[in-house]
Amino acid sequence: MNIEQLKLINYRNYESLMLDFSPKINVFIGENAQGKTNVMESIYVLAMAKSHRTSNDKELIRWQADYGKIEGVVQKRYGSFPIELMISKKGKKGKINHLEQTRLSDYIGQMNVVMFAPEDLHVVKGSPQLRRRFIDMEIGQISPVYLHDLLTFQKILKQRNHILKSNQGRHALNDVMFDVYTEQYIQAAVQIIRKRFQFMELLQAWAEPIHAGISRGLEKLVIKYRPISGLTADQSVEQMAAHLEQKLLEARKRELERGVTLVGPHRDDLQFFVNDYDVQTYGSQGQQRTTALSLKLAEIELIKQETKETPILLLDDVLSELDDYRQSHLLNTIQGEVQTFVTTTSVEGIHHETIEQARLFHVKQGDIVK
Repeated sequence: MNIEQLKLINYRNYESLMLDFSPKINVFIGENAQGKTNVMESIYVLAMAKSHRTSNDKELIRWQADYGKIEGVVQKRYGSFPIELMISKKGKKGKINHLEQTRLSDYIGQMNVVMFAPEDLHVVKGSPQLRRRFIDMEIGQISPVYLHDLLTFQKILKQRNHILKSNQGRHALNDVMFDVYTEQYIQAAVQIIRKRFQFMELLQAWAEPIHAGISRGLEKLVIKYRPISGLTADQSVEQMAAHLEQKLLEARKRELERGVTLVGPHRDDLQFFVNDYDVQTYGSQGQQRTTALSLKLAEIELIKQETKETPILLLDDVLSELDDYRQSHLLNTIQGEVQTFVTTTSVEGIHHETIEQARLFHVKQGDIVK
């Protein structure tokens, strides 16, 4: 899979921009705050219908413009087709092959991307929220049903939290609607948790040998999904539901005190172990970066396995964050197989034939010159 052409209208600092890309490596060179990352972000937004940098879609629209638009031509095994995402104050609308999609969950997955940015190096040692976002974004690309389930869960969670907030400080709660929402919440949460367990099993299968390769066989990586409720992958749907119901009953007093739902997938986490040691707590910076790199390379393979298409790789100012060995390993892995976009302030110091064969784009104050 690759993106052949990109067109931006009123996106960030670009009033109008059209670019044609190499199916192999495309490098955007320029100083910081010139617009390199905006191009990279637009490709991500075109694929995922959301930014990796902001949750406020209005920031994506050019200053004083009413809307922003991203268009692309995507090449897949069976041919090429246009996709389009319109962003306005009323929301977002996606089109595939000129046909508007009723739901964004139907739009996402037509173009698969793997983003590797400096913040992804913090997926190991950063907040649980970063790791949950990582799981949700990646499962969503290969399973539109998951996105729909996640949206359902978030709506029910919001309704349940609203009742808890309204009754905050009380010692007991006698509300029929709260019981209804709790029952719906349990069913939705179980769907999310089961899918996450399945995804982590697939990711583990790919990440472990990749990590062993980067560490020259000296380290073994193990990834574990840790539901705050204590659920386990071997439980049935019924067992999970009963377990989660019990945990919510036990947490009811604390939930009323705090006015929020305290048990569920919105509070779960991932753990990474290298040679049985928790990388987040005991790992060196090198081990944490190797783990993050292994995850990203495993994502590529997992998406390829599930969709039969190689995803597009976006490397946003990340090469300079990796030492020469990890940099070379990454570039050797993608060479000739994965369409890749790189942003960097300079290609000096990156000595690899992959970069030497790249199509270069020079970015300065929102102007791009090949």
